[in-house]
Amino acid sequence: MRSRAVLALSLVIATTGCEIPERRTAVAAADAPPPEIAAQSTSTATVPGLVALVGGRLLDGYGGPPLDNSVLIVRDGRIETVGTLATTPVPAGAEVISTEGMTVMPGLIDMHVHMKLLGHGDYRRWNDLYADRMNELVMPIAASQLLSSGVTSARDLGAVPDEILELRRQIDAGEIPGPRMFVSGPFLQVAPYEDYEAPFRWGVSSEREARQTVQQLARQGVDTIKLIDQDQMEDAVVAAIVETAHAEGLPVVAHGHRMEEIRVGLRHGVDNFEHTGLGTAPGYPEDVLEGLRERNASLYWTPTVTPLLTMRYTGEIFPERLDDPRWRDGMPAEVADEIRGSLAQITHLPYYALFPSRIPKLRHKFNQLRDTGVTLMIGTDSGIPTMFHNDSTWREMALWVEFGVPAMQVIQAATLWPARFLGAEDDIGVLAEGRFADVIGVRGDPLTDMRVLAEVDLVVKGGVQVR
Repeated sequence: MRSRAVLALSLVIATTGCEIPERRTAVAAADAPPPEIAAQSTSTATVPGLVALVGGRLLDGYGGPPLDNSVLIVRDGRIETVGTLATTPVPAGAEVISTEGMTVMPGLIDMHVHMKLLGHGDYRRWNDLYADRMNELVMPIAASQLLSSGVTSARDLGAVPDEILELRRQIDAGEIPGPRMFVSGPFLQVAPYEDYEAPFRWGVSSEREARQTVQQLARQGVDTIKLIDQDQMEDAVVAAIVETAHAEGLPVVAHGHRMEEIRVGLRHGVDNFEHTGLGTAPGYPEDVLEGLRERNASLYWTPTVTPLLTMRYTGEIFPERLDDPRWRDGMPAEVADEIRGSLAQITHLPYYALFPSRIPKLRHKFNQLRDTGVTLMIGTDSGIPTMFHNDSTWREMALWVEFGVPAMQVIQAATLWPARFLGAEDDIGVLAEGRFADVIGVRGDPLTDMRVLAEVDLVVKGGVQVR
Protein backbone atom coordinates (compact mmCIF):
# COMPACT_ATOMS: atom_id res chain seq x y z
CA MET A 1 0.00 0.00 0.00
CA ARG A 2 1.43 3.35 -0.94
CA SER A 3 2.80 5.85 1.59
CA ARG A 4 1.82 9.50 1.26
CA ALA A 5 4.01 12.49 1.98
CA VAL A 6 3.36 14.44 5.14
CA LEU A 7 1.89 17.82 4.31
CA ALA A 8 1.07 20.71 6.61
CA LEU A 9 -2.58 20.97 7.52
CA SER A 10 -4.68 23.98 6.64
CA LEU A 11 -6.26 25.26 9.82
CA VAL A 12 -9.44 26.76 8.38
CA ILE A 13 -12.05 25.35 6.02
CA ALA A 14 -13.08 28.45 4.14
CA THR A 15 -16.28 27.07 2.68
CA THR A 16 -17.76 25.89 5.97
CA GLY A 17 -16.21 28.09 8.62
CA CYS A 18 -14.91 24.88 10.26
CA GLU A 19 -11.81 25.54 12.34
CA ILE A 20 -9.22 23.56 14.22
CA PRO A 21 -7.26 25.48 16.86
CA GLU A 22 -3.97 26.87 15.57
CA ARG A 23 -0.74 25.03 16.16
CA ARG A 24 1.45 26.59 18.82
CA THR A 25 4.87 27.68 17.58
CA ALA A 26 6.00 28.15 21.17
CA VAL A 27 4.63 26.87 24.46
CA ALA A 28 2.13 29.38 25.85
CA ALA A 29 2.80 30.61 29.36
CA ALA A 30 -0.30 28.91 30.71
CA ASP A 31 0.87 25.60 29.25
CA ALA A 32 4.57 26.00 29.99
CA PRO A 33 6.34 22.71 30.69
CA PRO A 34 7.58 21.88 34.16
CA PRO A 35 11.11 23.15 34.97
CA GLU A 36 12.73 19.74 34.45
CA ILE A 37 11.39 19.73 30.89
CA ALA A 38 12.07 23.36 30.11
CA ALA A 39 15.66 23.04 31.30
CA GLN A 40 16.42 20.56 28.55
CA SER A 41 15.61 22.98 25.73
CA THR A 42 16.75 26.54 26.36
CA SER A 43 17.09 27.78 22.78
CA THR A 44 14.72 30.61 21.94
CA ALA A 45 14.85 29.98 18.17
CA THR A 46 12.92 26.95 17.04
CA VAL A 47 14.19 24.70 14.28
CA PRO A 48 11.51 24.17 11.61
CA GLY A 49 10.11 20.64 11.72
CA LEU A 50 11.76 19.75 15.05
CA VAL A 51 9.23 18.93 17.78
CA ALA A 52 9.51 17.28 21.18
CA LEU A 53 6.50 15.82 23.01
CA VAL A 54 7.68 15.57 26.56
CA GLY A 55 6.53 14.14 29.86
CA GLY A 56 3.52 11.91 29.32
CA ARG A 57 2.92 8.20 29.84
CA LEU A 58 3.38 6.57 26.44
CA LEU A 59 1.59 3.58 24.91
CA ASP A 60 3.42 2.69 21.71
CA GLY A 61 0.74 0.48 20.14
CA TYR A 62 2.74 -2.72 20.32
CA GLY A 63 1.10 -3.77 23.58
CA GLY A 64 4.09 -3.59 25.89
CA PRO A 65 4.30 -1.82 29.27
CA PRO A 66 3.62 1.92 29.29
CA LEU A 67 6.64 4.21 29.17
CA ASP A 68 6.49 6.85 31.90
CA ASN A 69 8.02 10.31 31.57
CA SER A 70 8.29 9.79 27.84
CA VAL A 71 10.01 11.87 25.20
CA LEU A 72 9.10 11.73 21.52
CA ILE A 73 11.46 13.59 19.20
CA VAL A 74 9.91 14.39 15.83
CA ARG A 75 11.81 15.70 12.83
CA ASP A 76 10.11 16.66 9.57
CA GLY A 77 6.91 14.86 10.47
CA ARG A 78 8.39 11.50 11.45
CA ILE A 79 9.43 10.11 14.82
CA GLU A 80 13.17 10.25 15.28
CA THR A 81 13.50 9.01 18.86
CA VAL A 82 11.31 7.39 21.52
CA GLY A 83 12.77 7.67 25.00
CA THR A 84 12.37 9.08 28.49
CA LEU A 85 13.34 12.25 30.28
CA ALA A 86 16.19 10.33 31.91
CA THR A 87 17.66 9.04 28.65
CA THR A 88 16.65 11.39 25.85
CA PRO A 89 17.70 15.06 25.85
CA VAL A 90 15.40 17.49 24.12
CA PRO A 91 17.36 18.93 21.17
CA ALA A 92 18.12 22.63 21.15
CA GLY A 93 15.63 24.50 19.01
CA ALA A 94 12.84 21.94 19.36
CA GLU A 95 9.29 23.12 19.73
CA VAL A 96 8.38 21.59 23.09
CA ILE A 97 4.86 20.32 23.61
CA SER A 98 4.27 19.25 27.20
CA THR A 99 2.34 16.00 27.60
CA GLU A 100 2.63 15.99 31.39
CA GLY A 101 -0.44 14.38 32.95
CA MET A 102 -1.46 12.70 29.71
CA THR A 103 -1.50 9.27 28.20
CA VAL A 104 0.26 9.57 24.85
CA MET A 105 -0.60 7.01 22.19
CA PRO A 106 -0.79 6.51 18.43
CA GLY A 107 -3.49 8.37 16.56
CA LEU A 108 -6.64 6.26 16.20
CA ILE A 109 -7.55 4.50 12.96
CA ASP A 110 -11.28 4.07 12.33
CA MET A 111 -11.73 1.32 9.74
CA HIS A 112 -15.35 2.03 8.78
CA VAL A 113 -16.53 5.58 8.23
CA HIS A 114 -18.83 7.31 5.75
CA MET A 115 -17.57 10.80 5.01
CA LYS A 116 -20.64 11.63 2.90
CA LEU A 117 -22.89 11.32 5.96
CA LEU A 118 -23.12 13.37 9.16
CA GLY A 119 -25.62 11.41 11.25
CA HIS A 120 -28.82 12.45 9.46
CA GLY A 121 -31.80 10.13 9.90
CA ASP A 122 -33.11 10.06 6.31
CA TYR A 123 -30.63 9.02 3.60
CA ARG A 124 -32.83 10.05 0.67
CA ARG A 125 -33.54 13.52 2.03
CA TRP A 126 -29.85 13.98 2.88
CA ASN A 127 -28.93 13.04 -0.66
CA ASP A 128 -31.54 15.39 -2.11
CA LEU A 129 -30.21 18.27 -0.01
CA TYR A 130 -26.46 17.77 -0.17
CA ALA A 131 -25.45 15.32 -2.93
CA ASP A 132 -23.99 18.18 -4.97
CA ARG A 133 -22.13 19.72 -1.99
CA MET A 134 -20.06 16.81 -0.71
CA ASN A 135 -16.57 18.23 -1.30
CA GLU A 136 -17.63 21.81 -0.74
CA LEU A 137 -19.44 21.25 2.55
CA VAL A 138 -20.20 17.80 3.93
CA MET A 139 -16.95 15.86 3.71
CA PRO A 140 -14.75 18.64 5.13
CA ILE A 141 -16.98 18.73 8.22
CA ALA A 142 -16.65 14.96 8.67
CA ALA A 143 -12.89 15.12 8.16
CA SER A 144 -12.40 17.92 10.68
CA GLN A 145 -14.56 16.25 13.33
CA LEU A 146 -12.76 12.92 13.00
CA LEU A 147 -9.33 14.51 13.27
CA SER A 148 -10.33 16.62 16.26
CA SER A 149 -11.55 13.47 18.03
CA GLY A 150 -8.16 11.78 17.64
CA VAL A 151 -8.80 9.79 14.45
CA THR A 152 -5.67 10.49 12.41
CA SER A 153 -6.41 7.79 9.78
CA ALA A 154 -9.74 6.49 8.51
CA ARG A 155 -11.10 4.07 5.92
CA ASP A 156 -14.16 5.21 3.99
CA LEU A 157 -16.30 2.30 2.76
CA GLY A 158 -18.91 3.68 0.40
CA ALA A 159 -18.81 6.88 -1.63
CA VAL A 160 -18.80 8.30 -5.14
CA PRO A 161 -15.22 7.60 -6.30
CA ASP A 162 -14.46 11.07 -7.67
CA GLU A 163 -15.73 12.72 -4.48
CA ILE A 164 -13.89 10.56 -1.96
CA LEU A 165 -10.68 10.62 -3.98
CA GLU A 166 -10.92 14.41 -4.18
CA LEU A 167 -11.35 14.53 -0.39
CA ARG A 168 -8.22 12.42 0.01
CA ARG A 169 -6.36 14.77 -2.31
CA GLN A 170 -7.58 17.86 -0.45
CA ILE A 171 -6.36 16.44 2.87
CA ASP A 172 -3.03 15.24 1.48
CA ALA A 173 -2.46 18.64 -0.12
CA GLY A 174 -3.08 20.42 3.18
CA GLU A 175 -6.10 22.27 1.82
CA ILE A 176 -8.37 21.03 4.63
CA PRO A 177 -7.70 19.27 7.94
CA GLY A 178 -8.59 15.61 8.19
CA PRO A 179 -7.33 12.09 8.79
CA ARG A 180 -5.21 10.15 6.33
CA MET A 181 -7.82 8.58 4.08
CA PHE A 182 -7.97 5.02 2.77
CA VAL A 183 -10.94 4.62 0.45
CA SER A 184 -12.98 2.02 -1.41
CA GLY A 185 -15.15 4.18 -3.61
CA PRO A 186 -18.52 2.51 -4.33
CA PHE A 187 -20.24 -0.54 -2.91
CA LEU A 188 -20.09 -3.36 -5.48
CA GLN A 189 -23.34 -5.33 -5.44
CA VAL A 190 -25.92 -6.88 -7.72
CA ALA A 191 -27.72 -3.56 -8.19
CA PRO A 192 -28.35 -0.32 -6.27
CA TYR A 193 -31.24 -0.55 -3.83
CA GLU A 194 -32.75 2.73 -5.06
CA ASP A 195 -32.18 4.96 -8.07
CA TYR A 196 -30.58 7.81 -6.15
CA GLU A 197 -27.86 5.44 -4.85
CA ALA A 198 -26.48 4.57 -8.29
CA PRO A 199 -23.45 6.92 -8.09
CA PHE A 200 -22.09 5.13 -5.00
CA ARG A 201 -23.63 1.64 -5.38
CA TRP A 202 -22.45 -0.02 -8.57
CA GLY A 203 -24.22 -3.03 -9.99
CA VAL A 204 -22.01 -5.89 -11.15
CA SER A 205 -23.76 -8.74 -12.95
CA SER A 206 -21.15 -10.62 -14.98
CA GLU A 207 -17.62 -11.92 -14.64
CA ARG A 208 -16.38 -9.56 -17.35
CA GLU A 209 -18.07 -6.56 -15.73
CA ALA A 210 -16.57 -7.55 -12.37
CA ARG A 211 -13.02 -7.53 -13.73
CA GLN A 212 -13.48 -4.29 -15.65
CA THR A 213 -15.04 -2.54 -12.66
CA VAL A 214 -12.27 -3.50 -10.25
CA GLN A 215 -9.60 -2.55 -12.78
CA GLN A 216 -11.26 0.82 -13.30
CA LEU A 217 -11.33 1.52 -9.57
CA ALA A 218 -7.71 0.43 -9.24
CA ARG A 219 -6.71 2.88 -11.98
CA GLN A 220 -8.59 5.64 -10.18
CA GLY A 221 -6.53 4.97 -7.07
CA VAL A 222 -8.77 3.33 -4.48
CA ASP A 223 -7.15 1.49 -1.58
CA THR A 224 -9.62 -1.37 -1.19
CA ILE A 225 -12.68 -2.93 -2.83
CA LYS A 226 -16.03 -2.97 -1.00
CA LEU A 227 -18.32 -5.94 -1.76
CA ILE A 228 -21.82 -6.45 -0.34
CA ASP A 229 -24.68 -8.91 -0.84
CA GLN A 230 -22.18 -11.36 -2.33
CA ASP A 231 -24.57 -14.20 -1.55
CA GLN A 232 -26.86 -12.78 -4.25
CA MET A 233 -24.13 -12.90 -6.90
CA GLU A 234 -23.05 -15.80 -9.04
CA ASP A 235 -19.94 -17.50 -7.70
CA ALA A 236 -17.99 -16.64 -10.84
CA VAL A 237 -18.72 -12.94 -10.36
CA VAL A 238 -17.54 -12.95 -6.74
CA ALA A 239 -14.45 -14.90 -7.73
CA ALA A 240 -13.68 -12.39 -10.49
CA ILE A 241 -14.00 -9.43 -8.10
CA VAL A 242 -11.68 -10.96 -5.49
CA GLU A 243 -9.14 -12.36 -7.95
CA THR A 244 -8.90 -9.09 -9.87
CA ALA A 245 -8.62 -7.02 -6.70
CA HIS A 246 -5.81 -9.20 -5.38
CA ALA A 247 -4.03 -9.05 -8.74
CA GLU A 248 -4.20 -5.25 -8.44
CA GLY A 249 -2.80 -5.38 -4.90
CA LEU A 250 -6.12 -4.40 -3.31
CA PRO A 251 -7.77 -6.17 -0.36
CA VAL A 252 -11.50 -6.97 -0.47
CA VAL A 253 -13.86 -5.91 2.31
CA ALA A 254 -17.29 -7.56 2.42
CA HIS A 255 -20.45 -7.41 4.49
CA GLY A 256 -20.97 -10.26 6.92
CA HIS A 257 -24.59 -9.71 7.93
CA ARG A 258 -25.96 -13.03 6.70
CA MET A 259 -24.45 -16.46 7.12
CA GLU A 260 -24.40 -17.11 3.39
CA GLU A 261 -22.62 -13.80 2.80
CA ILE A 262 -19.88 -15.05 5.09
CA ARG A 263 -19.74 -18.51 3.51
CA VAL A 264 -19.41 -17.02 0.02
CA GLY A 265 -16.77 -14.58 1.21
CA LEU A 266 -14.75 -17.32 2.88
CA ARG A 267 -14.98 -19.51 -0.20
CA HIS A 268 -13.53 -16.81 -2.43
CA GLY A 269 -10.88 -15.31 -0.15
CA VAL A 270 -12.41 -12.06 1.14
CA ASP A 271 -9.87 -10.34 3.41
CA ASN A 272 -12.06 -8.44 5.86
CA PHE A 273 -15.69 -8.84 6.93
CA GLU A 274 -17.82 -6.00 8.32
CA HIS A 275 -20.58 -5.86 10.95
CA THR A 276 -22.27 -8.24 13.37
CA GLY A 277 -25.48 -6.51 14.30
CA LEU A 278 -27.89 -6.60 11.37
CA GLY A 279 -28.14 -10.36 10.88
CA THR A 280 -31.12 -12.04 12.56
CA ALA A 281 -29.48 -15.32 13.58
CA PRO A 282 -28.85 -15.66 17.33
CA GLY A 283 -25.27 -16.74 16.70
CA TYR A 284 -22.83 -17.99 14.09
CA PRO A 285 -23.27 -21.69 13.18
CA GLU A 286 -20.40 -24.11 13.60
CA ASP A 287 -19.52 -24.38 9.91
CA VAL A 288 -19.02 -20.59 9.72
CA LEU A 289 -16.99 -20.55 12.92
CA GLU A 290 -14.84 -23.40 11.65
CA GLY A 291 -14.24 -21.50 8.40
CA LEU A 292 -13.12 -18.48 10.41
CA ARG A 293 -10.82 -20.58 12.57
CA GLU A 294 -9.21 -22.07 9.48
CA ARG A 295 -8.38 -18.61 8.16
CA ASN A 296 -7.77 -16.80 11.43
CA ALA A 297 -4.10 -16.10 10.71
CA SER A 298 -4.95 -13.88 7.73
CA LEU A 299 -8.59 -12.84 8.19
CA TYR A 300 -9.76 -9.54 9.68
CA TRP A 301 -13.19 -8.53 10.98
CA THR A 302 -14.62 -5.09 11.77
CA PRO A 303 -17.63 -5.76 14.02
CA THR A 304 -19.15 -2.20 14.23
CA VAL A 305 -21.14 -3.10 17.35
CA THR A 306 -22.08 0.40 18.53
CA PRO A 307 -24.57 1.78 15.96
CA LEU A 308 -27.75 0.10 17.18
CA LEU A 309 -26.80 0.70 20.81
CA THR A 310 -25.97 4.35 20.14
CA MET A 311 -29.30 4.87 18.41
CA ARG A 312 -31.15 3.33 21.33
CA TYR A 313 -29.12 5.37 23.81
CA THR A 314 -29.92 8.56 21.92
CA GLY A 315 -33.60 7.76 21.33
CA GLU A 316 -34.59 6.13 24.62
CA ILE A 317 -32.02 6.74 27.35
CA PHE A 318 -30.45 10.17 26.79
CA PRO A 319 -32.17 12.24 24.08
CA GLU A 320 -30.32 15.26 25.49
CA ARG A 321 -27.33 14.01 23.48
CA LEU A 322 -28.94 15.68 20.47
CA ASP A 323 -28.55 19.06 22.20
CA ASP A 324 -24.81 18.57 22.78
CA PRO A 325 -23.10 21.29 20.70
CA ARG A 326 -20.01 19.15 20.06
CA TRP A 327 -21.53 17.14 17.22
CA ARG A 328 -22.37 20.45 15.51
CA ASP A 329 -18.71 21.50 15.37
CA GLY A 330 -17.95 23.18 12.07
CA MET A 331 -21.50 22.92 10.75
CA PRO A 332 -23.52 25.81 9.42
CA ALA A 333 -26.59 26.22 11.64
CA GLU A 334 -28.97 25.15 8.90
CA VAL A 335 -27.12 21.84 8.41
CA ALA A 336 -27.07 21.09 12.13
CA ASP A 337 -30.75 21.97 12.47
CA GLU A 338 -31.60 19.73 9.53
CA ILE A 339 -29.80 16.79 11.15
CA ARG A 340 -31.38 17.50 14.54
CA GLY A 341 -34.84 17.61 12.97
CA SER A 342 -34.30 14.31 11.16
CA LEU A 343 -33.65 12.62 14.51
CA ALA A 344 -36.62 14.08 16.35
CA GLN A 345 -38.36 10.69 16.30
CA ILE A 346 -35.65 8.05 16.37
CA THR A 347 -38.25 5.36 17.03
CA HIS A 348 -39.51 5.94 13.47
CA LEU A 349 -36.14 5.19 11.84
CA PRO A 350 -35.98 1.91 9.88
CA TYR A 351 -33.10 0.79 12.10
CA TYR A 352 -35.25 1.04 15.21
CA ALA A 353 -37.30 -2.04 14.35
CA LEU A 354 -34.07 -4.07 14.55
CA PHE A 355 -33.45 -3.28 18.22
CA PRO A 356 -35.48 -5.97 20.03
CA SER A 357 -34.28 -8.93 17.95
CA ARG A 358 -30.66 -7.95 17.37
CA ILE A 359 -29.23 -5.91 20.22
CA PRO A 360 -29.45 -8.80 22.74
CA LYS A 361 -27.32 -10.97 20.40
CA LEU A 362 -24.48 -8.51 19.88
CA ARG A 363 -22.27 -9.51 22.80
CA HIS A 364 -22.59 -13.24 22.09
CA LYS A 365 -21.83 -12.88 18.38
CA PHE A 366 -18.94 -10.52 19.07
CA ASN A 367 -17.37 -13.00 21.46
CA GLN A 368 -17.92 -15.86 19.03
CA LEU A 369 -15.89 -13.94 16.48
CA ARG A 370 -13.22 -13.14 19.03
CA ASP A 371 -12.93 -16.77 20.07
CA THR A 372 -12.18 -17.86 16.49
CA GLY A 373 -8.93 -15.91 16.57
CA VAL A 374 -9.66 -13.64 13.61
CA THR A 375 -8.11 -10.19 14.00
CA LEU A 376 -10.72 -7.67 15.12
CA MET A 377 -10.42 -3.99 14.18
CA ILE A 378 -12.20 -0.88 15.37
CA GLY A 379 -14.67 0.51 12.87
CA THR A 380 -17.86 2.39 13.61
CA ASP A 381 -20.05 3.04 10.55
CA SER A 382 -19.55 6.66 11.55
CA GLY A 383 -21.91 8.98 9.72
CA ILE A 384 -25.04 6.80 9.75
CA PRO A 385 -27.99 8.03 11.88
CA THR A 386 -26.89 9.23 15.36
CA MET A 387 -23.29 8.09 14.71
CA PHE A 388 -21.65 11.50 14.78
CA HIS A 389 -18.04 11.69 13.68
CA ASN A 390 -16.95 13.52 16.83
CA ASP A 391 -17.69 10.61 19.17
CA SER A 392 -18.24 7.36 17.25
CA THR A 393 -14.74 5.90 17.66
CA TRP A 394 -14.36 6.17 21.42
CA ARG A 395 -17.85 4.72 21.90
CA GLU A 396 -16.91 1.61 19.92
CA MET A 397 -13.71 1.23 21.91
CA ALA A 398 -15.47 1.63 25.26
CA LEU A 399 -18.10 -0.96 24.30
CA TRP A 400 -15.42 -3.51 23.44
CA VAL A 401 -14.09 -3.14 26.98
CA GLU A 402 -17.61 -3.71 28.30
CA PHE A 403 -17.72 -6.85 26.14
CA GLY A 404 -14.63 -8.17 27.92
CA VAL A 405 -11.73 -7.22 25.65
CA PRO A 406 -8.63 -6.08 27.59
CA ALA A 407 -8.09 -2.36 27.12
CA MET A 408 -4.62 -2.74 25.60
CA GLN A 409 -6.04 -5.07 22.94
CA VAL A 410 -8.78 -2.56 22.19
CA ILE A 411 -6.17 0.15 21.63
CA GLN A 412 -4.24 -2.16 19.29
CA ALA A 413 -7.47 -2.84 17.40
CA ALA A 414 -7.61 0.92 16.70
CA THR A 415 -3.90 1.35 15.91
CA LEU A 416 -1.56 -1.56 15.17
CA TRP A 417 -3.93 -4.03 13.49
CA PRO A 418 -5.57 -1.52 11.13
CA ALA A 419 -2.14 -0.28 10.10
CA ARG A 420 -1.06 -3.84 9.31
CA PHE A 421 -4.21 -4.56 7.34
CA LEU A 422 -3.74 -1.37 5.34
CA GLY A 423 -0.14 -2.30 4.58
CA ALA A 424 0.89 0.93 6.29
CA GLU A 425 2.63 -0.17 9.50
CA ASP A 426 5.85 1.45 8.32
CA ASP A 427 4.02 4.78 8.47
CA ILE A 428 1.16 4.68 11.01
CA GLY A 429 -0.35 2.70 13.88
CA VAL A 430 2.56 2.68 16.33
CA LEU A 431 4.88 5.18 17.98
CA ALA A 432 8.28 4.04 16.80
CA GLU A 433 11.28 5.45 14.97
CA GLY A 434 10.59 6.28 11.35
CA ARG A 435 6.81 6.39 11.63
CA PHE A 436 4.70 9.44 10.99
CA ALA A 437 4.23 11.41 14.19
CA ASP A 438 0.48 10.76 14.43
CA VAL A 439 -0.02 11.14 18.18
CA ILE A 440 -2.89 11.83 20.54
CA GLY A 441 -2.89 12.69 24.22
CA VAL A 442 -5.66 12.30 26.81
CA ARG A 443 -5.78 13.33 30.45
CA GLY A 444 -6.41 9.99 32.05
CA ASP A 445 -5.66 6.32 31.66
CA PRO A 446 -7.51 4.48 28.87
CA LEU A 447 -6.18 1.20 30.26
CA THR A 448 -8.45 1.64 33.27
CA ASP A 449 -11.19 3.79 31.71
CA MET A 450 -11.50 3.85 27.92
CA ARG A 451 -14.05 6.65 28.20
CA VAL A 452 -11.26 9.18 28.72
CA LEU A 453 -10.93 9.08 24.91
CA ALA A 454 -14.17 11.05 24.76
CA GLU A 455 -12.07 14.17 25.45
CA VAL A 456 -8.88 14.15 23.40
CA ASP A 457 -6.61 16.95 24.60
CA LEU A 458 -3.82 16.72 22.05
CA VAL A 459 -3.82 15.72 18.38
CA VAL A 460 -0.63 15.74 16.33
CA LYS A 461 -0.69 14.58 12.73
CA GLY A 462 2.57 14.27 10.84
CA GLY A 463 4.34 16.28 13.51
CA VAL A 464 1.88 19.18 13.27
CA GLN A 465 -0.22 19.97 16.33
CA VAL A 466 -3.80 20.37 15.18
CA ARG A 467 -5.54 20.28 18.56
